[in-house]
Amino acid sequence: MSDSTQWWRGSVIYQIYPRSFMDARGDGIGDLPGITSKLDYVAELGVDAIWISPFFPSPMKDFGYDVTDYRGVDPMFGSFHDFQMLLERAHGLGLKVIIDLVLSHTSDQHHWFIQSRSSRENQKSDWYVWADPKPDGTPPNNWLSFFSGSAWTFDSRRRQYYLHNFLSCQPDLNFHNPAVRKEQLDNARFWLDLGVDGFRLDTSNFYFHSLALQDNPALGSGELKTPSVPASNPYSMQRHQFDISQPENLGFLSELRALMDEYPGTMTVGEISDDRPLERMVEYTIGEDRLHMAYTFDLFDAEFSAQRLRDIIEHFQYYAGDAWPCWALSNHDVMRVVSRWTQHENLEQQGPLVAKVATVMLCSLYGSLCLYQGEELGLPEADVPYERLVDPYGLALWPDYKGRDGCRTPMPWTSGEYGGFTSMEPWLPVDGHHRQLSVERQLADADSTLRVTREFLHWRKSQSAMVDGTLILGDFDDDLLGWLRVSRDQAILAVFNLTHETRHTSLPDGAGEIVYQAGFTAHLENGELTLPAFQAAFVHVDRASIDPRALIDQEPDPERKGFLSRLLGSLIGQDEGGARQG
Repeated sequence: MSDSTQWWRGSVIYQIYPRSFMDARGDGIGDLPGITSKLDYVAELGVDAIWISPFFPSPMKDFGYDVTDYRGVDPMFGSFHDFQMLLERAHGLGLKVIIDLVLSHTSDQHHWFIQSRSSRENQKSDWYVWADPKPDGTPPNNWLSFFSGSAWTFDSRRRQYYLHNFLSCQPDLNFHNPAVRKEQLDNARFWLDLGVDGFRLDTSNFYFHSLALQDNPALGSGELKTPSVPASNPYSMQRHQFDISQPENLGFLSELRALMDEYPGTMTVGEISDDRPLERMVEYTIGEDRLHMAYTFDLFDAEFSAQRLRDIIEHFQYYAGDAWPCWALSNHDVMRVVSRWTQHENLEQQGPLVAKVATVMLCSLYGSLCLYQGEELGLPEADVPYERLVDPYGLALWPDYKGRDGCRTPMPWTSGEYGGFTSMEPWLPVDGHHRQLSVERQLADADSTLRVTREFLHWRKSQSAMVDGTLILGDFDDDLLGWLRVSRDQAILAVFNLTHETRHTSLPDGAGEIVYQAGFTAHLENGELTLPAFQAAFVHVDRASIDPRALIDQEPDPERKGFLSRLLGSLIGQDEGGARQG
């Protein structure tokens, strides 16, 4: 891409959970100097940016997602100077730095909330969402917390309830108040002035609530629940019509985009948790006055069949227009993908194969991508015993749901007692299986998940079709997933076998030789591709053999024909000498 301000299109973002990445001070908790000490490793992966989960001052009831100061660094993680040194080092290595902004709510220990709850008349009395009880003293409506239970807590000082979509110590800000919006935009400007390259926006569709405070309807039979919410959580039993994703949210996103546009080359990536997340992703990223991109939890489910993944991709494409997606398979809130996708397989045997094929599949999608720390090692979910659990979400729903601690355990740098993460007992235990998958061990193994990931990411960067080419879903049988990535001057066919059995398929006209093989054992002969279990193949396709107009004309379904016209319009422009649109 020639426009350097558009660096985020097709980028690979590496998420760092600071408590668990590297402990430089020896207290068992990761910190900013620890991150800085490992930035060379991150840069060598071939990623474009790092996203650092919250490091702001916080009582850590939700491990940094309960903020008391938006412009500081919690002493647990180091000093403000430490962050400036991290920023300088990352930029020196060519890495962009994205920080995690938690705008929708604060800690109940934030001075704004302390003042707001003191009375109904103070200057910040309406900075949070307050409501009177019903005549019988019960909460204003039936809204539920994401962490289970009512989303309302009674405060005796005001004799009112306050809203919290998460823990009761995380009160929601009232974004209907212009002063709140201005203050949060000023907090974002503070970090932009410091030189950060963008923001990951926590719960970016949770900023506004319905002023009428209507009850949410029950989730109807056959209706889609919010992805990744366990069935044991009553939150999954409501359709979230009035508590989140309100129309006013778009107005704030436009205000935020106007701020970002004052700093060319910066970007936003929103987290979207919603009953219909793909449609919300499109709504929030389409055009030039909203988020640059967003990601959803659609790929965080346990189901990973070719048909399920095809449905997700096609569903997004159908609504997308010019919206730009960001895809992820793991993060700090969900079970690690290797464990999700090997629940019915032998983890020891299939885990590394699943890790490799999952990573290259993710990194072959149209859009930008997030890799969570340890994903490049193929780490499975850690086994954290009950007595070591610290996640309030897991403690509330134990034993059916074990929470998020298993994906947040320390990064294993070596196979030593504490995985090279620290010199003392860490805040969460280092899983013994993780130590066998350490960075040190995998760097010494040319066929390791780490080495394959690094090689693939570097190869991907050199392929225009893989970075920003159009994606055309392939027509394979139900067990295979595949698509063409097509740019102005290149076409690559990517095919994935996500089953535990060998599969064969005939390739279309124009397919040539396998162009990327490291870590995989696919075989192509006389136009027939053989893919062993959990394998991938990347095949050169003659760009001249792809006629987007013919693909559209051959489609008999008028609705589908219109969809293909929108999807392939940029390719037609390229073929006719038009501007490249990605």
